[in-house]
Amino acid sequence: MQTNVPLWRQIQKENFHSMNALMDFLELSSELRLHVLSSSHFPLNLPRRLAEKIQKNSLNDPILRQFVPLIDEQIESFKFVLDPVQDKEFCKTPKMLKKYKGRALLVTTSACAMNCRFCFRQNFPYETKDKSFEKEIELLKEDDSIEEVILSGGDPLSLGDGALSSLFSMLELIPHIKRIRFHTRFPIGIPERIDASFLSLLASCSKQIFFVIHTNHPKELDQDVLGVLRKVLRLGIPVLSQTVLLRGVNDEEEVLLSLCKTLVNGGIIPYYLHQLDPVQGASHFEVSDEKAVSLVRFLRENMSGYGVPSLVREEPYRLSKTPLQA
Repeated sequence: MQTNVPLWRQIQKENFHSMNALMDFLELSSELRLHVLSSSHFPLNLPRRLAEKIQKNSLNDPILRQFVPLIDEQIESFKFVLDPVQDKEFCKTPKMLKKYKGRALLVTTSACAMNCRFCFRQNFPYETKDKSFEKEIELLKEDDSIEEVILSGGDPLSLGDGALSSLFSMLELIPHIKRIRFHTRFPIGIPERIDASFLSLLASCSKQIFFVIHTNHPKELDQDVLGVLRKVLRLGIPVLSQTVLLRGVNDEEEVLLSLCKTLVNGGIIPYYLHQLDPVQGASHFEVSDEKAVSLVRFLRENMSGYGVPSLVREEPYRLSKTPLQA
């Protein structure tokens, strides 16, 4: 391996992109392979360490269902559309969204550590040629109502530390920006991304940082993942978690309870439990509002308050996420 390439980059090259190679690795029978999509507009992208956690010769594994394209994606539903949260309507530039008061979101990259089959941004028209953030920085400078910048994508941790350092340097010079928030799934699949260089970058930032991971099942959270997130916590940076409620993955009481307990035992605060964004191809993941409310009620009865995420849905043109009462 090349010594000048960060370890996480080297590990990322081991991701599964070939459906046939993954099916062989998972030892799927010829019968089960009939339920897998051999090709899709949204390509397979799965870190090897997550593939190693998947039960062999089964399509019911909660990790497999999140990342492997199944024929269920061909089920049509009028409610499930290409741009379910109307991101394009809120674009100030191809890489900056402004939906809510006091906040702006930078679509830092189209790249992810993994491709979730329910991703609401899988059809987003990413800007892939212009790698700079000059236009976005100028808009942020001009709008002193913006106190928080959310780094999203894709996944902002797909950027190298050099690119992130440059972005941090520009944000540091804008006095009215007080907070920087990461939205990332990277540590779940490639925890090696949280290396000494990245931790040093976080520690050097004068702005208040919030680090928000996306995790949906306790099987994703092993000691390697929790260990690197503890390193972020030791910098005084709050670590929170967002979860998407998914049928066949985490729509059972004990699964969600185990997930929340694993998070809080690791010092991570469950932040949001999202009702699924109705993106085309994801209707088989839908959970009814009634069941969602019941699940959160169960969590509230069995967890300390700080361990119970807020149940919400994103609805375009609302001034905030829409809470569902539980």
